[in-house]
Amino acid sequence: MVKKKVIAYLHTHWDREWYREFEIFRIRLLRVFDNILEMLIENKIPSFYFDGQVGALLDYLQIRPEKEELIRELIANKKLFIGPSYCLIDEYLTDRKCFEKNLEIGLKISKSFGCTDFIGYLADTFGHSKYITDIFKHFGIDKSVVWRGCNDNIPANFKFNGLNCVNLVRGYFMDIFATDLTFEKKAEFLKNNLDKIAEKSSNTLLMPIGADHLGIHEDISDQIREVNALLQDYQIVLASPFDYFEEVKDEFAKYEHNDELRDNSATFILQGCYSARIDLKKLRVKASYMLDLANRAQKHFQLNYDNLIEYGYKLLIENMAHDGICGCSTDDVHAENTIKYKKVIQIAQTIIDEVHFKLADTFFINLGDKPYSGIIEFESELELPLPILSRRKGFENEILQNTLKIPVTEDYKDIYTYLLEVKDIQPTEMREKFQEDNSTDLEIGENYIKNSKIKLEIINNQIKVNDIDNFIEIVDYKDLGDSYNFAPEETDYGTTENILSSSIEFKSNLRCILKVLTQNSEIFISLDKNSDILDFKIIYENKKENHKMQARINSLNPITETYSEDLNKIIKRDFDCNYDIRKNLPKTRGLEVRTNTAPMQRYVNANGIGIVTRGLTEYEVYKKSLSITLLRATGIISNPKNPARSTPAGPPLPTKDSQLIGKNICEFSLSFHNVENYETYIQHVYNYII
Repeated sequence: MVKKKVIAYLHTHWDREWYREFEIFRIRLLRVFDNILEMLIENKIPSFYFDGQVGALLDYLQIRPEKEELIRELIANKKLFIGPSYCLIDEYLTDRKCFEKNLEIGLKISKSFGCTDFIGYLADTFGHSKYITDIFKHFGIDKSVVWRGCNDNIPANFKFNGLNCVNLVRGYFMDIFATDLTFEKKAEFLKNNLDKIAEKSSNTLLMPIGADHLGIHEDISDQIREVNALLQDYQIVLASPFDYFEEVKDEFAKYEHNDELRDNSATFILQGCYSARIDLKKLRVKASYMLDLANRAQKHFQLNYDNLIEYGYKLLIENMAHDGICGCSTDDVHAENTIKYKKVIQIAQTIIDEVHFKLADTFFINLGDKPYSGIIEFESELELPLPILSRRKGFENEILQNTLKIPVTEDYKDIYTYLLEVKDIQPTEMREKFQEDNSTDLEIGENYIKNSKIKLEIINNQIKVNDIDNFIEIVDYKDLGDSYNFAPEETDYGTTENILSSSIEFKSNLRCILKVLTQNSEIFISLDKNSDILDFKIIYENKKENHKMQARINSLNPITETYSEDLNKIIKRDFDCNYDIRKNLPKTRGLEVRTNTAPMQRYVNANGIGIVTRGLTEYEVYKKSLSITLLRATGIISNPKNPARSTPAGPPLPTKDSQLIGKNICEFSLSFHNVENYETYIQHVYNYII
């Protein structure tokens, strides 16, 4: 009988940081990659695939610079494959600009080392975006590898939104050769797994050999020779994944999948990562969009900061590997993530401040890419005839940016934040600031806020918006899970915070703010002149552990579909609004509960209610409500007793900081519009974020 050919590629999946910190993992990387290079030199292995990223290689060369010439030679001889990504960043908890910068930087570095062969390698990201293939194709990458999120109907080779794609049917961690089992046991294990891969493959199979942070055994070729002698149906051949793509090139067109890959019936997609460590998600959004704005500013004013911007993007992208941005690493890892985000924000803010310094005091500029009409906030040390939103102590920008001046004690003075109305200011257009207009359509009272387009009022200790009673609630749930998966208590359907009082916080002709107090939160609801958007800022002191807080928005009808932002495009998702996670918790090993939660970039719309958030990246559908997760407090990376996932997804390490004890601030906006009006969605996002 002719044996089926199994192309096995050697790899290591390299998390730069996860259950151990970056510097600790890097020292392990030195030992692992030293050994791999030696095996490549001595021809003990034919090739090695370095996990689809170049960041780990740079981490290695920073300590082993003397190895660079050897590495270049191995790449030239197609024995070592690197790139195309800078780091293996998450697909759902990022934005299109960052993913493109990740590939732009990664490809530039990879090509500078001489690498010419690239795969969109997504072996361990937690599900796969519908729009990721568009980005790969834009960069000339015509093949991809995926795993998590594929259901049992998807074969090993298929078209994923038009791209030739391989489904790693049994995952990327085929590390059986690293065990001390007998060859008979190894052959038995391999046969069982290869049989499953064969069910979805042609006569040629693909099998990864490697796992998280693993090196390669010196006798790997001998081991394969031994198990080949015991396998009746398969012949394992060491080669590269590129060899596999060439052998099965006619298979991809036989099956097409033109949607996202987020099915968890066969593999874990670890949905709790959308809401774990929400503090990091909020910092990521702020850093990402400020850096993009700073880049626009420096280009427009020709500041020659391209290298500084790229440095900022590298810091940002290093934070967006799936175990970092997903919030499932140690407290020390996330402490370093926080510092990096703050560094990016400092870089961006300083560039923006330098532009401010270059502008005359009486001018402002639209540095976005779309026209803007509405209310803007700006700071000045001058006393101006405009509404003052707030004031702080500080140094004026002119002193901080002028290299011929240095601030002294006497320069520490009041800095005011003013409100100003602008109309139809075009991208890069510069205008004078002071155009007074005292007209308004705003009204505010102790229990209501309104203008000509929208009204919010407090009636019977509930928030009513237009004709919808009890429109928004703050709800708290117990969480028995971990950083990977929220797990409800079967009988817990949440505790709703009661409204205690409401009062006028701020009143002007341009903006009014109503303050609403609950047992644990201060809710500031603001409405601008002529605006159809309500802005919410929720401040709460978290004193509890192991719970989840959501803002629940109630609509008039059941929610059966949503439209949310994914890589800066809109994706439609269908929901069974009556599905109840509490009644479907897994009872057998190896399962992850299906949920009605989903990731969002900045925007989600359901039943004509549009929501834009600043870094709140998870929503949930249940009956007539759409909930935005404000906080998920959990204290362990992977809980072995998690009732939502019946096997561990990582080590059970305590993460006290993930409880997010202390002051938390969440911000989002609400409006009513038809999601099919794409320009309305874009303008809503633009007005709120930019």
